[in-house]
Amino acid sequence: MFLIPELVEGSTNQKVMTQADFVSLVMPFKDKVFRLAKRLLVSREEAEDATQEILLKLWNNKQKISDYKNVEAFSMTMTKNFCLDRLKSKQAQNLKIVHSNYQEKGSSLQTQLEARDSVDWVSRIIEDLPEQQKIIIQLRDVEQYEFAEISKMLDMNETAIRVALSRARKTLREKLTNTHSYGIK
Repeated sequence: MFLIPELVEGSTNQKVMTQADFVSLVMPFKDKVFRLAKRLLVSREEAEDATQEILLKLWNNKQKISDYKNVEAFSMTMTKNFCLDRLKSKQAQNLKIVHSNYQEKGSSLQTQLEARDSVDWVSRIIEDLPEQQKIIIQLRDVEQYEFAEISKMLDMNETAIRVALSRARKTLREKLTNTHSYGIK
């Protein structure tokens, strides 16, 4: 559950962003912020805390939101930076990357177990990728951002993003192929 503080009217003549305006602005991408945070942090609770923190920062700086061309991209950058700071902090000794949101309804138990096993393998392989590749794979393949948007979020050249994504996908493909062909290594 994400809480949004009540708006206190300012005494200036500027148009103050209302709570309804804020909610309509951030709700379309709130889940993307959460998924990126969950990809980078240990648990659902950690990701919820990170998402809450990002929304609170956005709310506290609502008067500056109109200065940003793409609030969603700015929020994703904030999320990435916040999560990486958490991972580097002393509190983060037990944090690790996990992500298992896959659940399919209506198929056989065997199919569900096989799918879950494959998702677990992909998650484990992604855990071993370099930090930059993890973030790029999350933003491009999971969140479906365009390369130009990722470039702005990560402050990287689009070509470098494509190369990192290609290397990450190649590593995933090779390790999955080895696992399925030869068993657990």
